[in-house]
Amino acid sequence: MAVMDLYPVTQGHLFVFPRAHANSLEVLTEDQSVHLFQIAHRLARALYRSGLPCEGVNMFLADGEAAFQEVFHVHLHVFPRTPDDGFRIDADWRQRDRAELDAAAEQVRHGYHAL
Repeated sequence: MAVMDLYPVTQGHLFVFPRAHANSLEVLTEDQSVHLFQIAHRLARALYRSGLPCEGVNMFLADGEAAFQEVFHVHLHVFPRTPDDGFRIDADWRQRDRAELDAAAEQVRHGYHAL
């Protein structure tokens, strides 16, 4: 399903969510995840063609409290962007050491093989 966000970041802000309750990505099936992103992709394309101010699109999914999830039903935000819309993501974007990246990649591989 897709609905307009009641607290939009920008005009046209939508969120997409599965009908069946799923509080996190961990409980979604791969088919449900694929469908969620297919709908979000279609809506992103619709935003470009909508006549709303839209020079780019962000998709944002918060999964878990540490990721700032506030509504515990999986939902993917899709919102149009313009250079002067005021929305910012403030993070510590810095290059990491190669050994640190390799170690993290190995842990991800281990988690992937445990699926």
